[in-house]
Amino acid sequence: MTGSLVMDDTPWRLIGTPRFGGILVVADHAGWDVPPDMDLGLPAARFGEHIAQDIGTMAVAELMAAREGTAAFVGRYSRLVCDLNRDEDAPCLVPVESDGVDIPGNAPNGALDDTPGDAPNGALDDTLGDAPEDAGRAVRLARFHRPYHARLAALLEEAAPALILSLHSFTPALASRPEVARPWQVGVLYNQDDRLARRAIPLLAAEGLMVGDQQPYSGRDLNYTMNRHAEAEGRPYLGVEIRQDEIAGPEGQARWAARLAALCNRLALG
Repeated sequence: MTGSLVMDDTPWRLIGTPRFGGILVVADHAGWDVPPDMDLGLPAARFGEHIAQDIGTMAVAELMAAREGTAAFVGRYSRLVCDLNRDEDAPCLVPVESDGVDIPGNAPNGALDDTPGDAPNGALDDTLGDAPEDAGRAVRLARFHRPYHARLAALLEEAAPALILSLHSFTPALASRPEVARPWQVGVLYNQDDRLARRAIPLLAAEGLMVGDQQPYSGRDLNYTMNRHAEAEGRPYLGVEIRQDEIAGPEGQARWAARLAALCNRLALG
């Protein structure tokens, strides 16, 4: 599974038409593409695994965006290229390893050693230093991370939604930590703004689901996109992590798209 959504270098894909007062689904890790000029040193099959993408979220986002009043803004490239939901100075922004799998192209002397001239306008972040891996990291920031967040910020200004759904998925088990149980079917994540999370958790639990409150991750640790575009701006949002076996196939994807659409509409209406 290598994926090929568009042929240009745009690091996002916009599905549907954003509406003022509507719902915008944001899925940072939905894509699995790798630019044709980049080799991460992994077999193609790896890009169908959880280390490279949030499995199922692209399909759920597409199904939700097919509904009136909903659009989706999704990351096109694999998070192994650049993790869009990380701070610019986070070490794992360009991961050298994921769940026990080495990413050769992200190691020094790999694809990360791009030349500064490869960045748009030769742009580099001086705070990242002069080492080859720092230069390559600056190229990834300039080529993927910053354009993605600049476009999302503009989109939210152009058509302010009533609610942002931050959509992610998590693997039922980590290969590197098989002893850690992950029984939740869905997790709700938030940082300081838990207004919608507190309403969503009991609504999801009422459907008979095992719901994680800040599980399997905490939104106080992993919430960069929503911290920047929602919490910092006072925009209402809901952070959701669906267990990947729930949305690995069309049936589950359709069921969760309908469930989340109904939930978001109910929360947006107040």
